[in-house]
Amino acid sequence: MNKLIERVKGIDERTKDIVELRLNEFRDFKNKKNDEWFSELCFCLLTANSRASSAIAIQKELGFSGFSSAEHEKIVETIKRNKHRFHNNKAKYIVEARKHVQIKDFIQELVDERGVLEAREWLVDNVKGLGYKEASHFLRNVGFDGVAILDRHIINLMIEHELLKEKPKSLNRINYLLIEQELNKFAEHMGMTPAELDLSMWYLKTGNVLK
Repeated sequence: MNKLIERVKGIDERTKDIVELRLNEFRDFKNKKNDEWFSELCFCLLTANSRASSAIAIQKELGFSGFSSAEHEKIVETIKRNKHRFHNNKAKYIVEARKHVQIKDFIQELVDERGVLEAREWLVDNVKGLGYKEASHFLRNVGFDGVAILDRHIINLMIEHELLKEKPKSLNRINYLLIEQELNKFAEHMGMTPAELDLSMWYLKTGNVLK
């Protein structure tokens, strides 16, 4: 763990500035409208078991208009053209998610009344195609920084530095919450939010700071 502490602390100032810029962009989402929140929900549906970079390209191409009203076949074609995985299923999930187009209003009220963890449970239970990682990703990207995004890069880095003994066979609810607890302890030790630590660790593993 000491080596990881050194690596996180040793990230250059330029990258730290980019991380802070991203975090400010996420916080600003609380001032954005339902359509931008829905677009971000669809982006997170696209990221499941796939590259974030191509999901970003698809989001830029389709935007709220495409996500909310394009024909299923048009969404499939766009996903395929961007060499993104699972085009049929992801297009289906995006179309099904249209019943949640007012997602900002609902999630903000839910967080205010019951907290961000309850909002994540609702997303996992009610938005087909979202697991705990994708639901956490969505909540982080719209300004809630109290949840961890446990993708393969973060888990591999935790294993390398003995924050985690071995890779879990599956990221079911129990495993996700247990690993998240360990990552949150490390974030607290570092004096960072889970969102800040996630972006920093993602940079250490990939050399990029995306969203």
